[in-house]
Amino acid sequence: MRRRGIGMHGLKQKQTARSHYRQFGEQLAHERVAMMEDQLSKFRKVLEDFAFRHKEDIKRDPIFRKHFHEMCASIGVDPLASNKGMWSELLGFGDFYYELGVQAVEACMAHRPANGGLMEIDELVAQVNKRRGGKVDSVSKDDVVQSIKKLGKLGSGFRLLQIGKRTIVQSVPGELNRDHNMVLSQAESQGGWVRSADIERSLGFTQDRMQQALQALLNEGQAWVDDGHEDGERRYWFPYLRHVK
Repeated sequence: MRRRGIGMHGLKQKQTARSHYRQFGEQLAHERVAMMEDQLSKFRKVLEDFAFRHKEDIKRDPIFRKHFHEMCASIGVDPLASNKGMWSELLGFGDFYYELGVQAVEACMAHRPANGGLMEIDELVAQVNKRRGGKVDSVSKDDVVQSIKKLGKLGSGFRLLQIGKRTIVQSVPGELNRDHNMVLSQAESQGGWVRSADIERSLGFTQDRMQQALQALLNEGQAWVDDGHEDGERRYWFPYLRHVK
């Protein structure tokens, strides 16, 4: 027996069913988005109330301030995004991080001739607190990290680098390529210095590749040459990597 086709009526029924399913799916997705936005709005209001109640703790205690930032980040709220509005008026974050950013810039510029624009984050925190003096509260590493991230968004050349286990603040424009980072990581693992032989043996660089990477770091003032060892082998020192924490 020959099988009959579904016909025009059947095609229309299938198209209608598909249309209903699509509309239902779109409505369901819209309702879910609306519900999530409502929940997020309520959570932000709770966060604002929390900030108001604990304003002094947030401003005074760097650990409490760090946890507050983490809470904000978890729901996509950036209390440092603007110097205007509720967050600035409530917490004074705009003024605090503006002042901290200026102090970080000053400290980086003062030490740039010695380190070529790269400074270990703990050293920068120490230098910033030294500039602030003993009459004001000390700032934490997280505070300085937040200020550097804000400076970076201004296109100022400031950014954070991860070299081995160290966080390094770069205060000059320009990119460190993969070879530079590999050399710095090798030096970091040795206490802040490296020899040509170490790079060849551990990283597998050819002579040309090694010299190009080292020369670029020397040209930027980010490495120092030391020819004073008894073995006669030249060492390349990176001052911002010297002190093992």
